[in-house]
Amino acid sequence: MADLSGANILTMFMYIYGILLVVGIVHYVYTSWARMVIARKLNNPHPWLAWIPIAREYQLTELAGVQWWTFLLLFIPFVNIGIMVWWWWKIAEARAKPGWFSLLMLIPIVGLVVQGIIAWSD
Repeated sequence: MADLSGANILTMFMYIYGILLVVGIVHYVYTSWARMVIARKLNNPHPWLAWIPIAREYQLTELAGVQWWTFLLLFIPFVNIGIMVWWWWKIAEARAKPGWFSLLMLIPIVGLVVQGIIAWSD
């Protein structure tokens, strides 16, 4: 039987935390890079905003071509999901992709692939 002393449990949690930290950083870099590419392709004047945490969500309003105040709806639980789908629908259409791609972004891993398709396909 495995020894479950306090030191072993702490070590296990540190490994898990380290793995999650690396996955989170890779996720952030990938999505920021994809959003920056989308912003460049849509001729957004500030593509670098994709790397700033709150500004990257505001930038989606510019990319989608919607009013700035819709950004405030992100702070309402459950409404924010519909708003993000709506923005990504408009962004996909602006990139000449089917708008329903935005519905696929609700599926965790598939959403990353769809964001990459919107960003890097011609």
